[in-house]
Amino acid sequence: MDFPILKDLKAAKELIWYNENYTEFDKVKDKLPVSHEDVIEAEKRLKRFAPYIKKVFPEVADGIIESPITPINNMKSHMEKVYGKKIYGSLLLKRDDLLPIAGSIKARGGIYEVLKHAETLALDNGLLKLEDDYSILANEEFKKFFSSYTIQVGSTGNLGLSIGIISAKIGFKVVVHMSQDAKEWKKDLLRSKGVKVVEYASDYSKAVEEGRRLSDGDPNSYFVDDENSRDLFMGYAVGGMRTKEQLDNMGVIVDEDHPLFVYLPCGVGGGPGGVALGLKLVYGDNVHCFFAEPTHSPAMLLGLASGLHDKISVEDIGLDNKTLADGLAVGRPSSFVGNIMDKILTGAFTVEDYRLNEFMKGLYKEENIFMEPSAFAGFLGPILVADKYQNENITHLCWGTGGNLVPESVRREMLGS
Repeated sequence: MDFPILKDLKAAKELIWYNENYTEFDKVKDKLPVSHEDVIEAEKRLKRFAPYIKKVFPEVADGIIESPITPINNMKSHMEKVYGKKIYGSLLLKRDDLLPIAGSIKARGGIYEVLKHAETLALDNGLLKLEDDYSILANEEFKKFFSSYTIQVGSTGNLGLSIGIISAKIGFKVVVHMSQDAKEWKKDLLRSKGVKVVEYASDYSKAVEEGRRLSDGDPNSYFVDDENSRDLFMGYAVGGMRTKEQLDNMGVIVDEDHPLFVYLPCGVGGGPGGVALGLKLVYGDNVHCFFAEPTHSPAMLLGLASGLHDKISVEDIGLDNKTLADGLAVGRPSSFVGNIMDKILTGAFTVEDYRLNEFMKGLYKEENIFMEPSAFAGFLGPILVADKYQNENITHLCWGTGGNLVPESVRREMLGS
């Protein structure tokens, strides 16, 4: 095995990789396993559940789980000064750290998959009709019904939070299998919601493997498979598609002369992959998506650049898969996502852990916005592409993936204050 960036990946160096397999979207979209119609159907399902979400989570005023986009002009100036490089165009931040219920991008895919499973069970058992007001799902009879079923998931943290919180609220029994790098506060929060947390001394892959095995042995158990789940992917894709309406409302033009560059922190690939596909479905070749990964955990980049997808792990090239960005500490990528991204992802890059801390402190100082370290993986993107893309009409969008549920004491510790 050999490919141009292998040496630098092995050495845990920061790098940017441009995808040689990239193909015009119109030429590949009909060959993908997920269509525009599929994502529209997922959006309709989320709208059916809006009355239920509004009822059980009053903080979600309209029952739609969505986050704002905000300009971060002070941060742009700060980054230009720190890196001595001009960022052409404007810089925006997608605030998935503010997503209600779970405080991270995982609120998209995780909550969608659990809601779909609950809907399927209720429909199949004659308890629900598609035309019903779904707020009835909050009734005691439904909670009693769902309590006979279990939801299980393997997670480094944020997916476990989203699955655990929504599943427990609906009435499911919930088991979250967590790897050693998961933060203690996330485990504590889950337990406070009545979720059973099983801890593993090894990494994310082992937690997923064991969770899947235990779930498969119980006919009433449903396993949310972060590595291969189409339903998780669909929830994220809805978020990508919704971005267009938000940017339209902000007066942001996206066309051939005004390209959109989006930087997505990447772990196993489901979240960023789904968002990227949703963006491509509405913007086509006018959007350029980049995945961002820690230098010690470049699982998706390795899989794509080598062409081996899930047949290779970061450990296979001598990396330890240890990173401050716990949500991105994944050694082996999703083959399902990798095969979809193979021709539609513009590129990927790696970032060192110390930069995540620098970006975190910089954003807090310049914009009074706090996010957890893994949410900053994409912030190096506008700097890295500046040499190749010098167009004042570019809109750069960093996708902030999480951090709203981080306890205040932990925040102060992270910020050194």
